[in-house]
Amino acid sequence: MLKTVVKQNSYQDSINLMLLTNKINTLDGVIQSQIMMGTDANKDIYRAAGLLTAEAEAAAPSDMVIVVETEDEGIMDVVLAETETFLADLSTKKEAAGAPAEATSWEEAMAMLPEANMALFSIPGEYAAPELERALDLGLNVFSFTDNVPLEDEVRLKQKAHEKGLLFMGPDCGTGVVSSVPVAFTNVINPGNIGIVGASGTGIQEVTCMIDRLGGGCVHAIGTGGRDLNEKVGAVTVKDAIVALEHHDPTDVICVISKPPAPAVRDEVVDLLEKCEKPVVAIFIGEKPEAHLGKVHLAHTLEEAARIAVDLANGEAVKKNYLEPLDVTVETPLAQDKTVIGLYSGGTLAGEAAMMITEALELGSIIKEDGYMLRHGGYDVIDLGDDVYTQGRPHPMIDPEVRIRMMRDYASKVTTGVILFDCVLGYGCHPDMAAELAPVIAECIESAKADGRDVRFVGTVVGTHNDPQDYDRSVKLLEDAGAIMEPSNAMAVRAALAFKGIDFTEADREVAPYEVKDDSPLPEPSEAVMELLTSKPRVINVGVESFNDPLRAYGAESVQYTWKPKAGGNKRMIHLLNELEKVEGIDEANARICERFKESQPVLVDVVPAKTVIPELNRAQKTLLHAGPPICWENMQGPMRGSCIGAALFEGWAETEDEAIAMLSAGEVEFIPCHHCHAVGPMGGITSANMAVMVVRNLADDTVAYCTMNEGIGKVLRFGAYSQEVVDRLHWMADELGPVLAKALKLSDGGINLNVLMARAITQGDEFHQRNMAATLNFLKEVAPLIVKTDVSEDAKQRVIQFLADTDQFFLNVMMATGKAIVDYVRKDVEGCVVSTMTRNGYEFGVRVSGLGDEWFVAPVNTPVGLYFTGFTAEDGCPDNGDSAICETVGVGGMAMVAAPGVTRFVGAGGFEDALNISNEMEKICVTHNPNWAIPTWDFKGACLGIDIRKVVETGITPIINTGIAHKEAGIGQVGAGTVRAPLACFEKALEAYCAKLGIE
Repeated sequence: MLKTVVKQNSYQDSINLMLLTNKINTLDGVIQSQIMMGTDANKDIYRAAGLLTAEAEAAAPSDMVIVVETEDEGIMDVVLAETETFLADLSTKKEAAGAPAEATSWEEAMAMLPEANMALFSIPGEYAAPELERALDLGLNVFSFTDNVPLEDEVRLKQKAHEKGLLFMGPDCGTGVVSSVPVAFTNVINPGNIGIVGASGTGIQEVTCMIDRLGGGCVHAIGTGGRDLNEKVGAVTVKDAIVALEHHDPTDVICVISKPPAPAVRDEVVDLLEKCEKPVVAIFIGEKPEAHLGKVHLAHTLEEAARIAVDLANGEAVKKNYLEPLDVTVETPLAQDKTVIGLYSGGTLAGEAAMMITEALELGSIIKEDGYMLRHGGYDVIDLGDDVYTQGRPHPMIDPEVRIRMMRDYASKVTTGVILFDCVLGYGCHPDMAAELAPVIAECIESAKADGRDVRFVGTVVGTHNDPQDYDRSVKLLEDAGAIMEPSNAMAVRAALAFKGIDFTEADREVAPYEVKDDSPLPEPSEAVMELLTSKPRVINVGVESFNDPLRAYGAESVQYTWKPKAGGNKRMIHLLNELEKVEGIDEANARICERFKESQPVLVDVVPAKTVIPELNRAQKTLLHAGPPICWENMQGPMRGSCIGAALFEGWAETEDEAIAMLSAGEVEFIPCHHCHAVGPMGGITSANMAVMVVRNLADDTVAYCTMNEGIGKVLRFGAYSQEVVDRLHWMADELGPVLAKALKLSDGGINLNVLMARAITQGDEFHQRNMAATLNFLKEVAPLIVKTDVSEDAKQRVIQFLADTDQFFLNVMMATGKAIVDYVRKDVEGCVVSTMTRNGYEFGVRVSGLGDEWFVAPVNTPVGLYFTGFTAEDGCPDNGDSAICETVGVGGMAMVAAPGVTRFVGAGGFEDALNISNEMEKICVTHNPNWAIPTWDFKGACLGIDIRKVVETGITPIINTGIAHKEAGIGQVGAGTVRAPLACFEKALEAYCAKLGIE
């Protein structure tokens, strides 16, 4: 049976998940498992493995998907515990290493390392092209370990890099050395005067390691990616790198390494090399050169390329032949039916072995299909790093599992005589590959002997004495296991052929004249490329974090950009976001919108019956205003229905609950969103004609907004309660509280300045949604002296002042009217993509956007998560209600959680660190800060301001809202408090509409 767990919005890089998968597969009770992100490409891997469950199929690209095949019902508890331990261990190691701060965006990364000159990529290829292009647009040279980038994107990006004077190394570039600093899967090479340009990762490793062990050194090894000499790519990077090395003073010798190139492109490269003044050596894997061409010394094997380069670097003459004698002596060749097998982790090494065996046995030419470089008459040479073997698995340089299995399989075949293999050392590789392979080799040799056969293992260690795995120890471990070890791959292949009775030879090579076909002068390199080659790299590392280790160990600066795919991997959203980046003026429009927020001057000026200021309530048609986007009675949840019942009883439309329900369900009452009437309402938001509403005026242009007054806590109308106590309180608020406050406000000098009051209260621990104690007391401080001056009775004064003193949340409704007065002023500038309204009605969450006017973008609303009053649980909670998300719209409430550390535990957010983390997270989706409301606990930064729908969709971070929790049944009231997230779908729909407005498809 298959068990599945989907961990939403839990991005991990693929290498870590591959290693985790291997660990889980060793657990008792696990038949097989796969842990990957929920991308379309990974779902294909799940499907091919028979592991694609319905839950995995439904997962988003930003979700981590764990699928386990097992017969053990309880195994997932063990798997999840192991997963948590593994991921926690990664964090612990990072902390122990004292890793510097990480960036989560290009902007942060560039701010942390403004002098960066290179970006190192190791991210999924399906998302890479826009990120690679972004790096180029930021003026960064690119090193892309990332593979599976479409060829057309590679062509376009390399041409763009060339035009910008930048180097594009890759894609699928696994190895490099820049200014003697190892990059990605790289060996530790002695510095020297040889500069390498390589369209081959393990080709670079073999040549550089041979150079090192021969006493030479390399200053640069510029990887280009294996397709650079493809006809469509045209060797853009190879050519730019050759030109740069020709002008690089510390480089005395240029060495070019290439997988089989397109003939025409190969000739262009040779033509360019002929123009160089510096000595040149080149190898085009698969070619058997008969002579050197003009100035270009051509090598047949990687070993020969290294030996020629060292001779040239030492100022010595190039020899006619570099074939070194073998140590191994074969007395009795293998029988005719015995074959040679190659099991390689390095593709170029496999290609070289296939080439040499094919030439020696006259088997035709090398191939590349399904991982095979040679497959002829029982002679198999396999590149185990091919996609066939690495989809959903670690590369064989990291994980030996696939190779070990194939060693055993081939060693058990009676036709197998020799198994060739490589053992690659260096950064990024397995920490002790020799120790993994050695016991398997010994086992296979012994098993064959027990079967009356001899199987020889012949290999080479690709590494240097400075590599972290210890070259000499690795060689000895493998020799002690019975393997015959040679210093180069070419010599290992020759030894394998010697067991077949074949003496591999090389003809002496003379120099043939060469006539340059293009006599135009050698181009000049760009300043940016020369700066990269003449200084230690300063790197933005995008992806695999361990790639920082060799960079920092050898003097480079690096910043870790902890990358996640934009928009959770939603390719439609990624496309829209990328297109929006090309549109000019959006940021300027958003800045202008935010200025309208900042320049708003809300003032509380009056309290009046709702029907006197809201025309929709002053007519014969029975009408109720409600919270959220438009909704009908059938879709209203219990609390809002309860509020409607209470309003009908308050207005005298019905005498009983049953009469009210009959009237409401019969369609006799029209429902209108508060937001359509310049009003807002808490929770159910129900506002009727004779309820008292506060009037807040925005002096920026006299925009006005209305909101009912706060009833207190417990059984109240806004939470759906409608008992006689609730109705009586509403009458008192309309008949006494409202008129008394109205008289008091008329005695003030133009009303109460709410910006000033809020600026005080936010320094005293309020965030204005869940905690309003300081603001309410400040309000009481302002209004109490005015109440005392009114001509109402002393008893009335006492009741009003006492109510205000007892109602800690009284200011919440003032805040809501304030937010509405601000956003209705903001919304008059119909530009940009800043959120201008957020609200919910228990059924849907609704969003409006500055540049899209009155249009609502809705999605199903979430249920709050938080703490419940005694006797109630999450089962009792209703999906979220209320216009009070206007608080978060203008940057307070949950957006300013850090301002109210006292409330964080009550709403279930934890302690101060959690509050700080929430506000820091909210900052990532906002345009700027509002200096009017500075927060002391946030180093006096202003509250977040201007939720940008692009940032919400790109990051997947949705606004968090502090909220009360209503019981799902009408009449019970509030049962808790907590937080709720706005649904991402609202913002995605808004982004689609915004792009459509701009003509983006």
